[in-house]
Amino acid sequence: MKKKLVSCLISFTLLSSLSTPLLAKAQENTEGIKGSLVIAGGGVGTSNHDIYEKFLSLAGGKEKAKVGIIPAASTTLQSSEKFKEDLVKYGVNSDSIQILPVSNHDFSDTQKDESTWKNQVNDKKLSRTIKGLTAVWFVGGDQTKIVDSLRENNGNDSEALKAIWDIYRKGAVIGGTSAGAAIMSDVMITGGDSLGAFKKSIGNKENKHVNENQHNKKEYEPLSVQKGLGFFQHGIIDQHMDERARLGRLAVAAYNAERDKEKNFAYGVDEDTAMVVNNKDQKVEVVGRSGVAVLDMSKAKLISKQKVRSGLENIKVSYLSPGDKINYHLKSFEFPNDKVETKGFEYYSFNALPATGVFTPYGRLKAYLSYSFVDNKSMKSANSYVYDSKGSGYEIAFQKDNDTNGYWRYTDGQKDDYSIVNVRMDITPKTVKFQPDKKTSLTYKKPTFSSSESPAYDEIKGNLLIAGGALGSSNSSVYDKFITLAGGKQAKIGIVPAASTKFDSSNQFKSDLVKYGVKAENIEILPISNHDFKGTSEDELIWKTNMNSDKLAQKVKGLTGIWFVGGDQTLITGSLRNENGSDSKVLQAIWHTYKNGAVLGGTSAGAAIMSNTMLAGGDSYGALSYGFTDTYDDMAQQEGGPAYLEKGLGFFQYGLVDQHFDNKARLGRLIATAYEKGNKNQLSYGIDEDTAMVVNNKEKQIEVVGRGGITLVDLAKVQANDKFPSDYKNILISCITPGDKVNITTKEIVINPAKTSTRKNEYYSEKVGPNTGLFSPHGVLRKFLAYDLIDNAQSKEIKSYAFNQNKGFELTFRKSPESNGYWAYTDGQKDDYSIVKVALDIKPINVDIK
Repeated sequence: MKKKLVSCLISFTLLSSLSTPLLAKAQENTEGIKGSLVIAGGGVGTSNHDIYEKFLSLAGGKEKAKVGIIPAASTTLQSSEKFKEDLVKYGVNSDSIQILPVSNHDFSDTQKDESTWKNQVNDKKLSRTIKGLTAVWFVGGDQTKIVDSLRENNGNDSEALKAIWDIYRKGAVIGGTSAGAAIMSDVMITGGDSLGAFKKSIGNKENKHVNENQHNKKEYEPLSVQKGLGFFQHGIIDQHMDERARLGRLAVAAYNAERDKEKNFAYGVDEDTAMVVNNKDQKVEVVGRSGVAVLDMSKAKLISKQKVRSGLENIKVSYLSPGDKINYHLKSFEFPNDKVETKGFEYYSFNALPATGVFTPYGRLKAYLSYSFVDNKSMKSANSYVYDSKGSGYEIAFQKDNDTNGYWRYTDGQKDDYSIVNVRMDITPKTVKFQPDKKTSLTYKKPTFSSSESPAYDEIKGNLLIAGGALGSSNSSVYDKFITLAGGKQAKIGIVPAASTKFDSSNQFKSDLVKYGVKAENIEILPISNHDFKGTSEDELIWKTNMNSDKLAQKVKGLTGIWFVGGDQTLITGSLRNENGSDSKVLQAIWHTYKNGAVLGGTSAGAAIMSNTMLAGGDSYGALSYGFTDTYDDMAQQEGGPAYLEKGLGFFQYGLVDQHFDNKARLGRLIATAYEKGNKNQLSYGIDEDTAMVVNNKEKQIEVVGRGGITLVDLAKVQANDKFPSDYKNILISCITPGDKVNITTKEIVINPAKTSTRKNEYYSEKVGPNTGLFSPHGVLRKFLAYDLIDNAQSKEIKSYAFNQNKGFELTFRKSPESNGYWAYTDGQKDDYSIVKVALDIKPINVDIK
C-alpha cells in the first residue's frame, strides 16, 4: 500500500506567493534536450501495454534498453522489484535492468541497511553505471525522499543526479509513477488536498515541520511544495489527479507560481495514465487508460467574497485523453482524426444535477464534464462543492465559453472516449448547512408497476453472464468466461441487436468473439427488433413479426450462447414479448436453450432485462425524491428523474439487477426499487462498467469477473419510516470484486483468499470530511468506503450528500458489527478492496447554501 507522507512540508495559501530562492529552477539550461519523459499518474497496471511499450521504445527498444530503477521513494524494495519483473515480461533482458542504490533510508523488507546509500550518490562507480543507461525509472512513494536522496544537504545536485541529467540530455528517457511523477517539475507538490489548498486558515507562509499526527487531526491538508528535480521545465505536474480529486490543489499551486502561470499550462495526470514528453517536438502525448487535466491559469484572478476566505475565477480547464497531444510551447492541442467535435452536435440532452457526492451520476471530474456538461446540449453551466464537516467550503462552477468544446470517439470496443477543452471554472467561498427535513414538499409516488412472476424452474442447467456496460474488447476475462460457458471456441452464438438503433455494437461484439477464437460462421446476428436500424437499406421494423417465427425459434434452440447488446432495454422486451405481454415463440426458445445448458449474456440494456423487475429509467436522487413514474421518456429518463420500471425477461430469479452502477451512481435507485418491489430476503445487485456478474444456477453462486465490482444491497434488516419516504436505517452494503463470490440463496460472501482482512489491521488512521462532489477524493462508492471508512482506524462513520437546490439526502455509512474489508494488490500495484456489510442510513434534509 501507499506510504503515508511524513516530511518537512512548506505550506502556503491562495494569498501567498512561492519563495523564489526555494523554488529556483533546478536546471536553467534545458535547451537541446534529446531525451524524453514518461510521467505516470500512479496506479500503473502491469497490463497497461501502452505505457510500458512507450517507455521501452524510448529507451531504445526491449533488446537494447538498459534501465535503472530508483527505489528511493518507497519504504520497501517491492515496487522496484515488481517493475523490474514487469519489464522482463515485456521482453527486456533481466541483466539489463538494475535497481540503483539510491536512497536516504533503510528498506523494511531487506536485511541490509540501505540508509548508507545516501553516502554513495557522489560515488564515481554509481555515476558511471548511470551514464551507461538508456532509461531511468522512479517508483512511487514519498517524493521528498527522492529529492533528498539525490541532492546534497546544501541543495546542490549530487554526482548521481548530474549523471541522470547527462544521459537525459543525450537521449535517455526518464520515467516515474506517482511520487516519481511529482519530482519531474521545478515546483514539486508534496502534500495537500483541494479543500486544504483553498482554505486560507490552514496556510502558513513559514517553513514548518508537520508530523503525521498533526495531519490526522484535520479533515483536509494544506498545500505544500518544495523544489523538484525539474526534468520538465514547462509547468507544474500533479498525479493521482482524478482518483484523489486534486484539480483544486493544482490550480492553487499554479496560480501562485507567478512566473509560470502566464506562459505554461499546469498538468494533472490520472492513475494508469502517462504524459509522454517529447522535448525535441515540444509536445506531450497522453498514453494509457484515463486522461490528463490541463489548467490554463493565465487569465485567472483572485476574488474575495468574504473577509476570511478568497476564491479564484476564470480558470480554463481542459481534459485530454489517450492519443491527444499538447504543444506546450504554443499552448495548443491536437486530436486524432477519428475524434468528432461535440459542439453543435451534442448527443445528450438532460438536466444534469449538481455534483454533490457519491450519488451523483458521472461523479468523477472527467466523466461529469463529458456526459453531464460538454456533450449535453441542455447544460450551459454546472456546479459542484467541497466543504468540511461544518459546511465551510467552496462552490466550483463550470461554464461553457465560446472556445469550450468536446471531442468524442469510441475506444477499446465501444467505450466512450472524450477530450474536453476550455471549460471555465470559478471557485467561490460558500457555507452549506443541512437540517433534517421534517415536512417534505416533494411529491413521492409509489410504483404502480406490478409484474407477474416469470415461470420459475427448479433446475436451470444454463448460466448467465451479466455485464454492467462499457465492456472493453480487451477485457479478456469476461470474453473468455462467456466463450467457455458457451462451450469453448466451437460455440454457436446468437447476438440479439434489438436494444440498439444501429448494428455497430452487434458487429463489434461478433468481431471481438472472432478475435477470441470463435469461428465467424458460428456467430449470427439474429433478426430480432421492433424498430428500424440506422445506416442500412433494409427496414428492420418488419423483423417485429420474427418474434413468433417457428424457423427462428428452431434456430435459437440450436445455440449454445445468446448475447444481448446494449442500448434501450425496453426495445429488447418490446421485441420479444407479444402485445398482450405473453412470451413470443422466440423468447420461449431462448428459455428452452437456457434451461438446457446455454449461457445467456448481455451488457448494459442487455443486463437490465435479466431480472423479473427491470429498472429502465431514473437516477438515485430522482428515485429517492420523487419515487416512480409510469411514463418513459427515452434519454431523459435514462439519465435522471424518478425511477421507471417494466417487466424484465426474468432469466435471473434471485433479486434485482442494475448496471452502469459506478459511473451512473445508481445505488439510490436500486435501494428505492428493492424496498418497494423487491424481496427483502434476497440481495440486489449493482454491476459496474467493464465488469460481469457470472451466475452459476446449479451451484447457486455468483462470481465477479472483469475490471470493476458488484455492489450488494441487503434490506433484510432495514428500518423505514412509512410516513416519510426515503428515510431508511440499517441498509447493508457490500462491494465485491473479481475473484470474490456470493451464494445467492444463503447470501454468504466468499472473498478471494489472496486478500487480507483490514479489520483491526487498518492501514489508514485519519479524520476525513464528507464526500461532497468532484473535488472529494475517492469519488466512486467502493473507493470512498474502502479508503475513508473500512481501512481507516479513525473512522466509525462517513457522510456524503445528494441534493438539488434546497432539498436532498444525508447518507451516513457506518461500520456495523459485521463490517470488514479485504485488501490485495491487483494488476501490478493497484489497491483492490472488497467491502462486507457496511450499514447505510439515508435521511431527508433541507439545504441552505450561502
